[in-house]
Amino acid sequence: MKKIGGFFIQGLIYIVPLGITAYIVYLIFTFIDRLLDKYIDPILPVNIPGINLLAVILVIMLIGIIGQSIIARPIKKLAAKLLEKAPLVKVIYSAIRDLLSAFVGKEKKFNNPVIVKVNHLSNLEKLGFLTQSDLVNLGVKDKKVAVYFPHSYNFSGELFIVPSKYVRPLEASSAEVMKFIVSGGASGF
Repeated sequence: MKKIGGFFIQGLIYIVPLGITAYIVYLIFTFIDRLLDKYIDPILPVNIPGINLLAVILVIMLIGIIGQSIIARPIKKLAAKLLEKAPLVKVIYSAIRDLLSAFVGKEKKFNNPVIVKVNHLSNLEKLGFLTQSDLVNLGVKDKKVAVYFPHSYNFSGELFIVPSKYVRPLEASSAEVMKFIVSGGASGF
């Protein structure tokens, strides 16, 4: 009898959270679906489940498009102009802007994960990202490259100039390598 009771309890543990979740999703869906009834019903007299939810999603997307193009873009341009004119603030702002755009912007810079041998006696290697493969503009004429090494559990890192012969590309996605480094290796691959 204890076994049967145990199976019953185990079944409840599986079914109750699923049932409650389904019921909450149903309530939210019907609430949002009824939100625009008085506006949609005169236009579309047929009751189609989910049409009001679709209308809400489209209105929110339209507000997002308008907000981004008409409101946000001019304000961002004005703020950037003001920040670019302040001497000390300009340096800080441009460095942070460049760092963020390197991570998540349109021109991502951290898309070449590499492994670099940093100590030849102990064969110590470090994961990083190749950011520049040609350093002639810096006056470095021998075959050296720029490698950025993010710190674990931190939003910082260091830039090393290393001989290119010690740098090997990795056959892994940049996002996975960054996650691996930032998590201190805890995320795994």
